[in-house]
Amino acid sequence: MMSRIRWVYCKFNTIEEGRMNMSRLLTVIASAWMLLSTAAFAGFEPFQPLPASPPIPSDNLQTSAKIALGKQLYFDSRLSATYRVSCNGCHNVMSAGDDGKAVSRGALGIAGKRSAPTLYNVAYQTVYFWDGRAASLEEAIKEHLISPMEMGMKDKSAVVERLWQTGNYQQIFADTFGPGVALSYETITQALASYIRTLGTPDSDFDRYLRGDKGAISVQAKRGYREFIEVGCASCHFWVNLSGPVPGLAFQMGDGFYELFPNYPGTKDEARYQLADDLGRYYVTKDETDRRMWRVPVLRNVGLTAPYFHNGQVKTLEEAIRVMGSTQLGKVLSRAQQADIAAFLHTVSGRFPTQKFPKLPASY
Repeated sequence: MMSRIRWVYCKFNTIEEGRMNMSRLLTVIASAWMLLSTAAFAGFEPFQPLPASPPIPSDNLQTSAKIALGKQLYFDSRLSATYRVSCNGCHNVMSAGDDGKAVSRGALGIAGKRSAPTLYNVAYQTVYFWDGRAASLEEAIKEHLISPMEMGMKDKSAVVERLWQTGNYQQIFADTFGPGVALSYETITQALASYIRTLGTPDSDFDRYLRGDKGAISVQAKRGYREFIEVGCASCHFWVNLSGPVPGLAFQMGDGFYELFPNYPGTKDEARYQLADDLGRYYVTKDETDRRMWRVPVLRNVGLTAPYFHNGQVKTLEEAIRVMGSTQLGKVLSRAQQADIAAFLHTVSGRFPTQKFPKLPASY
């Protein structure tokens, strides 16, 4: 039962052809989900509990020292051009891993064009950023540090020089990575990635339900789970992160799982929320068939990470569900359906690890 399905990134000659074919594909997939759910609704294979740990790359294995150093760097505003913004400023791990804003302002005061996503469970993704332009977590971090809309550092050497001049980071890096491995842009990103990979939220109500605890979610949430499958949401939002395949299933790191959004252009909701103003992955590939293609977003903890969509324009979960129905599935979802699906999505919020502000190296 779908244990080794290989999902593919479909291309079409025109956007209209793509929309029509994708619409048919979604209908077929939704029908398949319905058949599967009838046979084994309580916990069929396309939905899986969050694993205890995410995939770890062989060239950046986890160590307790590396994780501790990464946490220091994550909370250290000296990694920003102005000394005022840390990674935690836009991705607040003391909360749900984001900042609750439509778009964030970086160290230089420049507003981003897309909503800052939560970093909880981000290590289960196969590509990074909304448009999938980074093939690994390390690659994404390298861009963040020198982006003028984020940490704002001039270049890689400026990041390294900043830490060389900050407290006893040189010694901490030497102790962490061992003799002969210097403080470098590579080791900085490896440490940060090691910490971020610890940001998992297991043991959600839905995870317990999938493991056999039938009372872990409410009757309304169970209705919402079935609606989630039957209306077509599950054609894109499935597996452990509710965002498609994870490494080791059918994809490798760097393989993107993308979807056209909005799938039904020209709706009032599209205009109201400016959903088609950003062309998404097209800006990365310059391929016409990538216009408005987006990495399928993670739905774990989605009830805690408003506002929604790539531009952060939708303020509530129920409204996001309604808008997805109209713009993505071509369906008008009743208020009861919206409420039921929202009840289900609240069950995928997991247990957050305790986070405390680390002790940072003193400045010279």
